[in-house]
Amino acid sequence: MAFDYINALLKKEVTRTPIWVMRQAGRYLPEYRATRKKAGDFLTLCKSSDLACEVTLQPLERFDLDAAILFSDILTIPDAMGLGLHFVEGEGPKFSHPLSSLAEINQLTKPDVSKDLSYVSEAVSVIKKNLKGRVPLIGFSGSPWTLATYMVEGSSSKTFSKVKGLMYENPKHMHQLLDVLADTIIDYLNSQIEAGADSVMIFDTWGGLLNKASYENFSLMYMSKIVAGINRNYEGKTIPVTLFTKGGSAWLEKIAATGCDAVGIDWTVEIGEAESRVGSKVALQGNLDPSVLYASAEVIKSEAHKILDQFQGSTGHVFNLGHGITPDVNPESMKALVDAVHSYSK
Repeated sequence: MAFDYINALLKKEVTRTPIWVMRQAGRYLPEYRATRKKAGDFLTLCKSSDLACEVTLQPLERFDLDAAILFSDILTIPDAMGLGLHFVEGEGPKFSHPLSSLAEINQLTKPDVSKDLSYVSEAVSVIKKNLKGRVPLIGFSGSPWTLATYMVEGSSSKTFSKVKGLMYENPKHMHQLLDVLADTIIDYLNSQIEAGADSVMIFDTWGGLLNKASYENFSLMYMSKIVAGINRNYEGKTIPVTLFTKGGSAWLEKIAATGCDAVGIDWTVEIGEAESRVGSKVALQGNLDPSVLYASAEVIKSEAHKILDQFQGSTGHVFNLGHGITPDVNPESMKALVDAVHSYSK
């Protein structure tokens, strides 16, 4: 079955511009909040394949979206490595055992994805079965650099001084950590593909913190390794790969050169500019500022049209936000966006 989302990533003919939204299954939906309450806590929600399936499908019942994305968290891998992931209300993710010494980095080993993260591939299988071919399913992982920031800092951070300090003072150990993570992510994404994921995406949330040389050496190099290791032809099906570095608009050419199929962009670069720079090589995903969804339906429509007007190609654009939808957005605003993109691009 031909899907506009997959075709856009592969720069094949589409019937309209496809749209999905980062965090489309999330706290802005009352039905998500009800399921989250039923689960008791966020990690239980992620680790129950039936509940993960339930929340993955929720936005598809409300909105005419062109893809579903696995409901999970980017920090499942460090949790499987024994760092003790937990979530503190109002503060986000924290690790009970962050990497606080070089010795701990030396002891870090690759988890057995088929055992330690089997709940993720099980969720993919259950979601795929319940989608019944309606839309494609996106699998994902955090990037090695982004995972490393949480593993060394122990949580999110304003300055990222611990992880950047490690990078500058002990680059050898930093590379060692990133290498173990890259190898694990290759296994992790391939297990999602084997379970039914139709495309995969790597979220490099914190790559934009780095200068050019550090980005290339400590983030992009490892994403390139992952792109090369992903099973992109599975059972006769092409599996497109999307890379997204938030704040990475200065490096679009470098990202496109990894061999990925698509590059995610945030709202700090015009999509027309991004297309002129890398549109001949890769598809683009993005790039509406999530804050537009706080405006009226008319403004949402107008801002969506501006992005669609800028993109010149007949294919190669997946509409998305430039980052995740925020928890206090009205679901009606999301509907206004999805409908505006589809009605205008047909």
